Amino acid sequence: MRSELDSSISIQGISGTNIELFVTLGLTILIFAGFWKMFEKAGKPGWAGIIPIYNLYVLVKISGNAWYWFALFFVPVINFFATLKVSIDIAGKFNKGILFGLGLTFLSFIFYPLLGFGGYQYNDATTSTGGIA
Repeated sequence: MRSELDSSISIQGISGTNIELFVTLGLTILIFAGFWKMFEKAGKPGWAGIIPIYNLYVLVKISGNAWYWFALFFVPVINFFATLKVSIDIAGKFNKGILFGLGLTFLSFIFYPLLGFGGYQYNDATTSTGGIA
């Protein structure tokens, strides 16, 4: 009796794990596709979006932040705030607001493909008023 119960539980657990695996894999592919297109819009190579640590470095460069923001991604707790700042700055480079940047942080599987495949254009121009009279 015991072996029948154990086998039914393990079969159920395996099928649930497979579904979770496919969903996670699908969302990862969706995010990487959005990265690829967004990187190309920003003038960076699209393949850089699928290289795990290098894509963070390129994201920091696209957002216009200094190199040390990349290092902050590896510091626990602070990495959350670094992700928020970089995401909001990336949204700003694509002429979107803070809420879009929060979407990039919390719903990246929706917002990065939207940014990459949507009609958004990258704007690297910095707004400076110095020297204008």
